[in-house]
Amino acid sequence: MKPSSDIARLLEIMAALRTPVTGCPWDLEQNFATIAPYTLEEAYEVVDAIERGDLADLKEELGDLLLQVVFHARMAEEQGVFAFPDVVEAITRKLIRRHPHVFGNARDLSPEEVKGLWDFIKREEKAERRVERERMGALLEAHDTGFLGGIPPVLPALTRAQKLTAKAAKVGFDWPDAAQVIDKIHEELEEVKEAASTGNKDKIEDEIGDLLFAVTNLARHFEIDPETALRRTNAKFERRFRAIETALEKRNRTLDEASLDEMEELWVEAKRAEREELSSENPGGGEPV
Repeated sequence: MKPSSDIARLLEIMAALRTPVTGCPWDLEQNFATIAPYTLEEAYEVVDAIERGDLADLKEELGDLLLQVVFHARMAEEQGVFAFPDVVEAITRKLIRRHPHVFGNARDLSPEEVKGLWDFIKREEKAERRVERERMGALLEAHDTGFLGGIPPVLPALTRAQKLTAKAAKVGFDWPDAAQVIDKIHEELEEVKEAASTGNKDKIEDEIGDLLFAVTNLARHFEIDPETALRRTNAKFERRFRAIETALEKRNRTLDEASLDEMEELWVEAKRAEREELSSENPGGGEPV
C-alpha cells in the first residue's frame, strides 16, 4: 500500500489497521475513551507548531490530528453509527447553514447581525442534536442542558471558564467594565489570604479557584485568550530559568549549589537582557514583564 494525498487511501489504511486478525493489535484494542487523550494531545501539538511558527511541523501535526478524526470515525462505522463521509457531510452542512450571508439569501449583514444569526442557528442545531441523540439511544449529558450547556467539561479549565462567562454575558450576567473585575480579583485575593490563615486545604483550593476564575474573566474583558496568555508566560519562565542554568554552568556551578539569592540575581539579569534585546529590535516598543 503506497502513500497518497487522497483521503480515501487514509481511510483504507485505518480500515486495514482495524481489521481483526490481520490488523494492528494495538489499534484493534482501542476505543473512543482510550483514543480521546491522544486526540487532545494532537490538538495541542498543532497549537504548539503554530506558536513556534514551524509550518513544516504544522503539516505533520495536522496530519496526526486528521488521523484522530479518521480513527474515531472508523470505530463509529464498525458500530454502525456513522462513518467518515457522515462526518464530512455534517461539517459541510453546518458551515453552509451558519453562513447564509455567504451561501444563502441573507446578504449585506453587519458583523453584529451575523453574530446574532449565528447564535440563533446554533440554538436550533442544539435542539436538533438532542433529537438525534435520542434516535441513537444515547443519554443526554448533564453538561448539555440549560443555558450554559454545550461547553465541554474536558476543555482546559481556563478556556472553559472564559467560555462560561462569555455565554453568561450574552444575557447580561457580567461585570460592566474591566475595572470592576479588577476589584473582584482584589476581593478574591483577600479571601485566599483568609483561607490560607486557616490552613484548611479544601478552603484554600476553593478560594484559589475563585481567584483564577476572576482573572480569566478579566482576560475576556480585554479580549485576551487566557490559555494563550499563560502559555506565553510559561515559555517566558522556561526561557529565563534556562538562562539561570546557563549562567551557573559558566560559573561551574549547579542549580543545587546555587542559593535563592544567586538565582534571583541571575533571573533579574535574564529579564534585563530580554528588555535590552526587545528595545534594540523595537525601539519605543513594549518590554517583557
